[in-house]
Amino acid sequence: MPVLQAYNIHYKFDNGTELFRQLSCSMVKNRIGLVGRNGAGKSILASILCGEQKPSAGAVKLPSSFLMFRQQPSHLLADELSIAQYLKKDKVLEAIHQVELGNCSEHWFDIIGEQWDLRASLEQQLITHGLPVDTNFPCARLSGGQLARLQLWQMFESDAELLILDEPSNHLDTEAKQWLIASMQAFKGAILLISHDRELLREMDEIWELSGLGLQVFSGNYDVYKKQKHQEIQAVKRQLSNVEKQSKKLALQAQRDKEKAEQRAAQGNKLRRAGSHGKSLLDTKKENATARVSNRNKNVQLRQTFVNDKKRSLSARIDEVKEQKLYLTGCPSRLGKVLSIVGGVLPFGRKEPVSLQIEANEKVHLTGKNGSGKSTLLKALLGGISLTQGEMSVNTPVHYLDQHFGSVEHNLSILDNLLQQCPDVKESDARTLLAGIGFRGDSVFRFGRELSGGEKMKLAMIIVSHQPEKPLLLLDEPDNHLDLESKIVLAKALSNYSSGFILISHDLEFAAESGVQREISL
Repeated sequence: MPVLQAYNIHYKFDNGTELFRQLSCSMVKNRIGLVGRNGAGKSILASILCGEQKPSAGAVKLPSSFLMFRQQPSHLLADELSIAQYLKKDKVLEAIHQVELGNCSEHWFDIIGEQWDLRASLEQQLITHGLPVDTNFPCARLSGGQLARLQLWQMFESDAELLILDEPSNHLDTEAKQWLIASMQAFKGAILLISHDRELLREMDEIWELSGLGLQVFSGNYDVYKKQKHQEIQAVKRQLSNVEKQSKKLALQAQRDKEKAEQRAAQGNKLRRAGSHGKSLLDTKKENATARVSNRNKNVQLRQTFVNDKKRSLSARIDEVKEQKLYLTGCPSRLGKVLSIVGGVLPFGRKEPVSLQIEANEKVHLTGKNGSGKSTLLKALLGGISLTQGEMSVNTPVHYLDQHFGSVEHNLSILDNLLQQCPDVKESDARTLLAGIGFRGDSVFRFGRELSGGEKMKLAMIIVSHQPEKPLLLLDEPDNHLDLESKIVLAKALSNYSSGFILISHDLEFAAESGVQREISL
């Protein structure tokens, strides 16, 4: 029996814009991965499937018990809820504390029951999960990775029939992600995973892809999905090629039929003028010929309409499945050492001194656990904060890119973002560059705040690659909120980038595809 079912789901925004229509799905397998481009509506669909949001039409059948993980849990960030309160252990811990103070009221003993070792066992679990040992620590003050781990830990300990996990690995370091994979494998219930993390998607039994054309099901994990997707792209391209040939053939046939009809009409007029055939006979022949031409034209038009509809359908499918591309131009920056830190101590994170040297054009992967100071190090290199001790030398231009691509100004148009940040680029050249990454015509006047993560990424990388001097890129988890396609596009662009970069990413596959040459661990 399916764990989850949805029937003819339809969703419209308040302004009337349609996100999807007549989506139906049946969760028969226990491990489902939901993928799709940014903006396809994955999170909204998940909200509908778990009953948090109502569809414009359609129905959902849910299991009796389920839990949903969200990237930004507003109730934990807004309230002063402690770790103990979130885990619903605060009353037992308070009872133990009262007994230790000498309060022997039967009330406290009833609350404790058999849980006398709760404090010690809970503290050990908190250490294991990289969380503060203080159970009164406010959840709102936890880092993104700690907050995610706390929620996921509670969910995997539950008896829920279904877990809906929306990007659970986004803020997890490598060690925490391995824990997540092991927990997913051990969980007895079903899991619907919304993710762009290929390592997690390889643990799935089936992939659901949400696009503008609906929900498509691929049997197997991510690697099988990728192979099937490639085969589908090739098949659609062959179909489109055949349909275009048919369209040309029909157009040529219509032209030939028109020319023959004109020749016959001219011959009939000639005979009529010569008077060698009776007028009645010629009129009958003319009527018959006109009827035949009319029927033939109708048949050709019907076939042409069918072919054109097929062509539009296939072209739409191509737009949905074709690979995105991003080309970065330029030449390597200067040679030699461009960055050096000797005995540098960071104000946050790691307490031990850091010493490192980076050469021009070198591509470095900066790794370490959550809270080790990776982002702090990049901000120090950028000049935003100072080392508490030690020496630092940066002898190259640097450009900072974070997971939200904050270098894209929200209140500027796409075109103005490029022109203002790349003073050597002329408007005509800027339009050509933007057309190359999908911004054509009036779309260049869209504001930065209107762009998806993938669109911001492509614009930011074009801006970076057209700086007067090739900067050393400081990349702080730039892949975190990108869809699968955009991650692959960014990795290829970074691999081809002619200068160097320091990359923070917990996705080892993304880092490898980005062309990293060396790892520095904090």
